Amino acid sequence: MKRLMIFGIILAFFAACNNGDDTGNEPVELTFDFSGGAAGWTGDFADYPIGEAESYELDYEISTLPAPLDENEAAFVLTGTNMSDDLFMFMKKKITGLSPNAIYNADFTVEFATNVPDGTVGIGGSPGESVFIKAGATHVEPVPVEDDMDYYRMNIDKGGQSQGGSDMVVVGDFSNDTDQEIYVLKTVSNETPFTVTTNQNGELWLIVGSDSGFEGNTTIYYNVVGVNLY
Repeated sequence: MKRLMIFGIILAFFAACNNGDDTGNEPVELTFDFSGGAAGWTGDFADYPIGEAESYELDYEISTLPAPLDENEAAFVLTGTNMSDDLFMFMKKKITGLSPNAIYNADFTVEFATNVPDGTVGIGGSPGESVFIKAGATHVEPVPVEDDMDYYRMNIDKGGQSQGGSDMVVVGDFSNDTDQEIYVLKTVSNETPFTVTTNQNGELWLIVGSDSGFEGNTTIYYNVVGVNLY
């Protein structure tokens, strides 16, 4: 409960700081902590060869935080083994009840557990600083689609690894901001408002994920996801 109160303060702070960018929409503040389950979020993967999901060990589930964190707290867990120097693991949720065909600003706040120390070296890149956390929103459902090279690619513009795209922005990386291999909770957010337009039904899809240049296994425990729409 204390952590959710902190998230509420963070989202309110973003809203106050960005009053000059007000679009005229009724503000909407959403926070998801997965204590009651997935809450409509689902997981998926892209940037890997078609038919190789099993060898890439791709999976997602609702579980709990790892020790020494509070193992009574829930988390949305995504895991996969990057063997192509480029793996995108993401979670998404449909948001309804917004103004139709309206431009919204969005501030994202994402909390996750990581045990990767700063400056760690890995194949293809660091398992911390080369795993980029992204957040975004789009009026179409984000899904992986087959390309002509027999790979799954996203149908939205998420950008490539360290670069954001028109539908997602980089909000941080997977390093734990310490020199120890111990699980900590890390909170990241976008520095400037993200702009998105709803569809004709007043809907948006939220998307949070990791864009990896590290050739190895990454398991991310997303503990809280918050978004302020205004």
